[in-house]
Amino acid sequence: MPQLPPVDVFDYIVFGATGDLTMRKLLPALYYRYRDGQIPDQSRIIGTARSPLSRADYQGRAEKALTEFVKPADFDQATARRFLDLLHYVSLNGAEADSTWPALKSLLAEVPEDRIRVYYLATAPGLYGQICENLSSHGLVTDQSRVVLEKPIGTDLESADAINDHVGRHFPENHIFRIDHYLGKETVQNLIALRFANPVFERLWSSDAIDYVQITAAETVGVESRGPYYDKSGALRDMIQNHLLQVLCLVAMDPPGSLEADSLRNEKLKVLRALRPIEPDDVGAFTVRGQYARGRDGNGHTLPSYLEDLGEDATSNTETYVAIRAEIHSWRWGNVPFYLRSGKRLAEKCSEIVIQFKAAPWSIFPGKPRANRLLIRIQPDEGVTLSVSTKDPTPTDSLALRQADINIAFEKAFGTRYPDAYERLLLDVVRGDPILFIRRDEVEAAWRWIDPILRGWAEDKAPLSPYPAGSWGPEAARALLAQDGHAWHEDMT
Repeated sequence: MPQLPPVDVFDYIVFGATGDLTMRKLLPALYYRYRDGQIPDQSRIIGTARSPLSRADYQGRAEKALTEFVKPADFDQATARRFLDLLHYVSLNGAEADSTWPALKSLLAEVPEDRIRVYYLATAPGLYGQICENLSSHGLVTDQSRVVLEKPIGTDLESADAINDHVGRHFPENHIFRIDHYLGKETVQNLIALRFANPVFERLWSSDAIDYVQITAAETVGVESRGPYYDKSGALRDMIQNHLLQVLCLVAMDPPGSLEADSLRNEKLKVLRALRPIEPDDVGAFTVRGQYARGRDGNGHTLPSYLEDLGEDATSNTETYVAIRAEIHSWRWGNVPFYLRSGKRLAEKCSEIVIQFKAAPWSIFPGKPRANRLLIRIQPDEGVTLSVSTKDPTPTDSLALRQADINIAFEKAFGTRYPDAYERLLLDVVRGDPILFIRRDEVEAAWRWIDPILRGWAEDKAPLSPYPAGSWGPEAARALLAQDGHAWHEDMT
């Protein structure tokens, strides 16, 4: 593996440092970047949370997380010990102005003030503004300070604006990094290269050649320990408003003038603003919402329902599955439906994009004309598959065709480990590179499209459809595509 250039020395201050996100994703990602020589030894990772832990206690928790979430083949004890030496801890309630801020201030004062500081807010979004206000009032926001906001930012447009306004009073927009880990996935980034570095695709990338597009994020797990959070969010807010709409933008946007951050984000914004509004009265025709009921996995084991996962005697109308038929009103995409779906407790874990090309109007070969299909696998098994028609090699009396796949598995093709999305994003903040982060007007445009759907659902204008855990979702989702003569990828022949 080629040597990667190190970033400048930094302090990474993580609020919510004892939480699941930090232990499962952030610390392992930073370990990998340290192992590969990108993090200087003089850097510090400072955890803050309410728990009254010593530095040694926190390092012990971090070591346990590394052994659990770093692949055994990648875990080196000596490297881990050096990485753990970078970790510090301050017991602090970031939302309280009179918490133990002097301890954090004293720790930060041990190094030059011009050192890069990254404040990562792995907390509830409702605390973002108050934490930033406290950082500012205690003199901890310097010219080299950046703040990272985890999704979701708000629960609707109004609350998102309130959070952005509050944070924006203490950090300039170019120092606010709204993170969406989907944008850090190599395969999602590869969409830019696949489209704009390969004219063979870009010249076909419009309604002239494409019949429809599917974007799927399917999970086999239920809500697990996230039940209390998830029940206030649901699949539309948790997955569609951020992850899938961002992927949609990269699939549908026009070529940017350059790879400069705002050039790329301007084109994404145009897509969001061109989405056909789905008004409350239309949600029954263009959306499907579901909730998993008791079912079985592929091995025949019983899977609990969503209400059982929530707890005894729970009741809820929160959706764990969403399917949406979206349209983009532009010359490039006129009359091309974009089908978005995401759900929990589905049959397989996969995130993928299906570009279904149009079939020829007629064929000189026997049988019905077959269309080409481009499958972009975001996870697992990152790669690209192009389905093409070839001559059937079996002896026949006619020139019959058979479908064959041109398949590229990225990890195998390049002989390298594909990094976790957070590895790239965490250090991009240190570099001050915002290209893979979301600008405020993108957040606003996404919520402006999502809000009417939420209102329609709140008025019960689209029924909540149960589906068996371990299945591919409600039958209504199949009907959503069938009305156009289309099918989800797993149902294609």
